[in-house]
Amino acid sequence: MKNIGFLSFGHWSDSPHSQTRSASDALLQAVDLAVAAEELGADGAYFRVHHFARQLASPFPLLAAIGAKTERIEIGTGVIDMRYENPMYMAEDAGAADLIAGGRLQLGISRGSPEQVIDGWRYFGYQPSEGETEADMARKHAEVLLMVLQGKGFAEPNPRPMFANPPGLLRVEPHSPGLRDRIWWGAASNGTAVWAAQQGMHLMSSTLKNDEGGAPFHVQQAEQIRAFRKAWAEAGWQREPRVSVSRSIFALTSELDHQYFGGDAGSADQIGYIDADTRAIFGRTYAAEPDVLVDQLAGDEAIAEADTLLLTVPNQLGVDYNAHVIENVLTHVAPALGWR
Repeated sequence: MKNIGFLSFGHWSDSPHSQTRSASDALLQAVDLAVAAEELGADGAYFRVHHFARQLASPFPLLAAIGAKTERIEIGTGVIDMRYENPMYMAEDAGAADLIAGGRLQLGISRGSPEQVIDGWRYFGYQPSEGETEADMARKHAEVLLMVLQGKGFAEPNPRPMFANPPGLLRVEPHSPGLRDRIWWGAASNGTAVWAAQQGMHLMSSTLKNDEGGAPFHVQQAEQIRAFRKAWAEAGWQREPRVSVSRSIFALTSELDHQYFGGDAGSADQIGYIDADTRAIFGRTYAAEPDVLVDQLAGDEAIAEADTLLLTVPNQLGVDYNAHVIENVLTHVAPALGWR
């Protein structure tokens, strides 16, 4: 059995070929797609966060809106770039959104990916300490967030406050119990997956990772997942770890499906560089008739290792078409693979 959700990058463009022309369109359509996905029986609605881009960037108002409009579906991010985040303010926003959603947030965070501008986090007021990298800074922000989400008091109260305080040190409010255990780390390497396990964060692994050994993408990703689970067990956490993988999967059941994605039927892994020093492997797109798709996906080792599958959706094709993409997987593919 798998938890099956969608992952949207929330692009918008004023191109005549786009059904998502503005930031308003992207946000409102994201809410509508989450509602539609819940009605179809999907398990999660996740959103990528990018700054300085025509994509979703401020997740918590969106997550809160979806939480108020839905009842069951998990709501999350994949991922929030911690280089840009004030962890105290983030804990407040996340706590409020989680309470509105009734404890359904699953927050994916990470050190982030290459951005639209050079060192964009500097414009947000952050920079690494001397001798540290931007990745170190992101992990430090993440560690503070995890500490604050535990809900323990740490701030000295004013002896003459405007409003009466509870006894003892104060914590960030609102606090949402259990949210600390629903934080995920987006890991691009085996080493960061192990670090995430040691911190007690679940693992998000996307459609790309650092090329570590030259094996096919899904094989490398499966190795990463096994390293994560081993480190989790060694760390002694008493709760069960979760792992998500992202995939572009399109069951071709209509002429429109073939028009949009039929050309991806022969897709293969690709190698590229996400920066000057990091060689990455990018996973293939799966696009085929349902019976062919079932055979192809049955051989994906990483999907077999994961408990959660996030379907990357082409959000600029509109809510109705993306709901169709999700429904195709849920009805034509998932049952044949034992995911439902």
